[in-house]
Order: sequence, then structure tokens, then C-alpha cells
Amino acid sequence: MATKKKEQKKGNKQAKELIKKLRQREKKKHAKKKRKKKSSVRHTRAIQRDRTKRQLASPPDEKISERLKDWFKPTGGEEQEWFAQFGMRLRKLTLSVMVALVISLIWRQIGAGGSEAARLLRLDGLLWVPTMVVSQQAISERLRIFPATMFLKLLVSRLPRFEERSQARQRPLPPALEWAQKRYETIVAADGSTLDALLRKVGLLRGQEKHPLAGKIMTVLNVCTLLPQAIWFEPDPKASDQRFWSQLLGTIPAGALLLLDTGFTNFKRFLQLSNPTHKITFIIPAKSNLVFDVKRVFAKTPQIHDYLVWIGSDDDRQLVRLVKLYYQEQWYEFLTNELDPHFLPAPYIAALYGHRWRIEDTFNTVKGLLGLAYFWTGSQNGVQLQLWATWMVYLALVDLSDAVADVLHLPLLAISMEMVFRSLYYFGQAYAKGEADDPVAYFALHAKVLGIVKSSLPSQSHWLYLTSLSDP
Repeated sequence: MATKKKEQKKGNKQAKELIKKLRQREKKKHAKKKRKKKSSVRHTRAIQRDRTKRQLASPPDEKISERLKDWFKPTGGEEQEWFAQFGMRLRKLTLSVMVALVISLIWRQIGAGGSEAARLLRLDGLLWVPTMVVSQQAISERLRIFPATMFLKLLVSRLPRFEERSQARQRPLPPALEWAQKRYETIVAADGSTLDALLRKVGLLRGQEKHPLAGKIMTVLNVCTLLPQAIWFEPDPKASDQRFWSQLLGTIPAGALLLLDTGFTNFKRFLQLSNPTHKITFIIPAKSNLVFDVKRVFAKTPQIHDYLVWIGSDDDRQLVRLVKLYYQEQWYEFLTNELDPHFLPAPYIAALYGHRWRIEDTFNTVKGLLGLAYFWTGSQNGVQLQLWATWMVYLALVDLSDAVADVLHLPLLAISMEMVFRSLYYFGQAYAKGEADDPVAYFALHAKVLGIVKSSLPSQSHWLYLTSLSDP
């Protein structure tokens, strides 16, 4: 009996120690979860401090300046008409001067704002604007209050010209896009992106405890041309993507293929897309908690499951296709309102959805490369003015990259826009020495040395290799 009691006590003691260890382990796990995540704002602040201290970039050479002038300089008629609409007088800092100033700030990555712009205007002139004496205060005030809608009008009016230039080129498309372009009017991706934090050194922001975010943009991007089809600004940075559904339905043309992420999941809106009025085909990842009833099985293999299913309830109840694909030891699930598996085979659904990442690349270019992570002013109008001007510079960069792709007969996706932008310096040097006259020809000739052609497609394009697209 004594031996049994000793063993029982020993067992109880071991059990208590084990429970104690488990509790300690749980406390550690809980403490790790409670640890505050590193703030992304610190990274933004680092970008801003660096931007204000870096050396000035060289002005664009004559050839690039001619292109920017041809594309973006407002005509006299536009200037008169738009100023009349806003009841403004044509003063010294006109629309033409403001466009040259803001595009130069972005193109040359100048982060010091009004003070540096005033020096450049006085000593060098900017693009098509000759030297003039304007105070820093006047420029800073103009950046804050100049109607951003004028820049938006200019952006919208120039976009068709860039689309025409893109359509006239003969560079190839990736296989999935080439296949889909014959079946759909256009192939677009829609997504939202939260803008970075504002500086607290100006206006009403001075003295705030936190850096407020600048707002949110929603963009519809043509994934074949990489040109934006529509852009909306929302001052509320916490706005859900769902808030933009009405604008999307009013913008995307009938017969289009629309690529979305899960944030747009909305059964009521899916019905509207399928409505004969719109006839827009969508592809969207299925949520993990999706409730559905299988009506028909189109295919069920070790790699592909293709079902016709019912989703939603009551007025939102509808038929869609649920496609599951097994790739690299993982299942991926998509929903589409294209119910005919012969018109849109399952492998193409995955291959096409992989191109939704083009809009993420675009946001990275606009915010990271072109500096939309740094705002010169804290006013909402100033933020929009910089936003629309940055998209104008993006148009110029896409056009230049697309022209290089056309000469090299490569897909635009194979061209690094970042390296095209950074290689402008080398063309400027060659042009000054009389060794080059055309930026497109120069970039095509030295594409390998300059790193303009990507060594491989981005990892997000792995869907392209899911299956043999020639025989799905």
C-alpha cells in the first residue's frame, strides 16, 4: 500500500509539473500574440526623410523633355476653358506651369517641395517653362489649393492617346492573355490601395499624435496594356473595396473579363455582373467558408475539380462555377459566372487570374518607384493633385517601356519598368556626348547591360505554367 501511495504522489507531482509547464508555454504564446506589430509608418517616415536629403536628379534630356511636353502640356484652349469653369484668373502659376512643376518634382524625385521647386524655376526652368522668379510660399500655397480636378481632367483627356499608341504596337502578349483577348472585349483587374501617411508639419495636421493616412485609391487596370482605365480617390483610408462597386459597374464595359480579389466577394453584385445589361465575366478566389450546393460535375481529376454550384440565398441565389486546381501540393479555388467550361476551361481560369498581380505591380511602381509614398502637403486637394500627376508620369513610363518591348518583340511583362526609369540617366549621358539620339533605340540596344529585360517572369506568374495552354 505504501508503495502505491508513493507512486500515486509521484504521479500527481509529475502531472502538476506538466500542467505548470503547459500553462507557462501557453502564457508565452499569448505574450507573443500580444506583442505589437512593427509599424509600417516608420518605414514611410524613413522614405520621406531620405527623399528630403537626397541629391537632385539631373533634368530630363531634350528628347525626354520633348515627349513629356508633347504628351502633357495643356493647350491654350484647355487652360482657358478649365480656368473659366473654376472662376480663376490666369496668374503667374498657370495650369501649364503647375503641370510642368509637379511632373518635374515627380520625374526628378524631388522631395523638398516648394523650396527646391522655387530654386529650380528661378535658375533652370522646368520642362517647357522658362526661368521665372516665384517665391517658395507662393508655390507651397499653389500646391495646396490649386484645383486637383484640372490635373484629373488632363489625365483623363490624355489616356485615349496612350491607349491608341499601345494598340498600334505589335509586341506579343503572354499566352493566356493572347487567348483571352480573342474572347473578351477587354481584360481588366480592379483593386484598392491605401495611400501612405502624411507629414504632420503642415496646416491642421501640425501637433497631431499620429500620422494620418492620405486616403485610398481604387484602380481599374487593363492587364494587357498596363494602362489604367479608371482611378477613384477616397479620402477615408479605411474604406472597404465594397464601397466602389457602383463605380465599377458603371465603368467596366459589357463583354469584359474582370479579375478580382476576395475583398470584392458580394453575391448581389455578382448577379449584377451576370445581368444581360452588363454581361461581365468575373474570376475571383472562393472564400474558405463558402457555402454551396453542387448541381453538376463538369470534371473531377486528381488536379482539377470543375463544378456547377448554387451559392447565396433568396434573391441572391445564383449558379456559378466553382473550379478547384491542385498546384505545387496545394488546392486553389475560384468562382466565375462563365458557366460553359468549353468557353472558359478550368486551366485558363488559373492562368488568367495570375495576371491580377499586374495591378499590384502597378501600385508598387506608382507608390514605390514614382514616390507616391511621400506627400508634399497635408491638404486633401494637394494629395489629389500629386496623385493625378503621378499617374501621368506612370503613363509616360509605361509608354516608354512598351515601345522598348515592341522593338525587342517581347511581352511588356518581360520589361522592367524600374530599370527603364533608372536607365534614363545613362541615356541622358549618351545623348549629351552625341552617342545616342533615341531613348527607345538606346534602351533596346543596351537592354541586357541595363537590366531592362527581366531575367525571369515574376514568381506571381506561376499560373502561366500550370498546364499546357495550347491544349487545356
